[in-house]
Amino acid sequence: MFNRIRIAVGVAFAALLLTSLTAFAKGGFDFLTIAGPNLKESVRLTDSALTEDFFTFANFHEDRTKAPTEPGLGYEITRHYAQGNGDEIFDRLHYYPETGFVFYDGIENGDSEYDGGWYIASPDIKPLFETALAAQLKSAVPVEKKEPVTSSSQPQPVEAIAQAKPALSNLPLLPILGAALIVGLAALFALTNRRRKPASQ
Repeated sequence: MFNRIRIAVGVAFAALLLTSLTAFAKGGFDFLTIAGPNLKESVRLTDSALTEDFFTFANFHEDRTKAPTEPGLGYEITRHYAQGNGDEIFDRLHYYPETGFVFYDGIENGDSEYDGGWYIASPDIKPLFETALAAQLKSAVPVEKKEPVTSSSQPQPVEAIAQAKPALSNLPLLPILGAALIVGLAALFALTNRRRKPASQ
């Protein structure tokens, strides 16, 4: 009987962990904010075509490219998760619709193998982006004014960003929670096995 309860608890933990990590890998952002040319204030977009996938703007796995000499005018895009009454920034990127490039600034409180790289933008992103942005501008509902963009937030050469990567202690929260759940589950199994041994002798 106890074994069945223990197995059920283990399966529940594993399912929760898998769901969390899958959501993290896919993206599923709640909204994104955009700052850039012809925008007096940042605007907020919730269009699912732009928020549902981590790789919406570029395929970071396959489409890395050399830094362009003249990428043109770009938009700074910040992707967010809703957190209670506020929100949490997940990552930042710069999108250049006229030349079709994406610069991935990186994860806000961590790092990834994609940080500081230039990528070829997804072929379908320009019409999606322009349509969603035009609709938002037409509705005239800007988000609260953001702080001026400093030089540190501007796209920098890959070498400079690689030297300034955050420490491993700042890795994203979900993978850390996943690891903690696994360790806790292992400790639970070890504890229950130790208590059962004397009864079997």
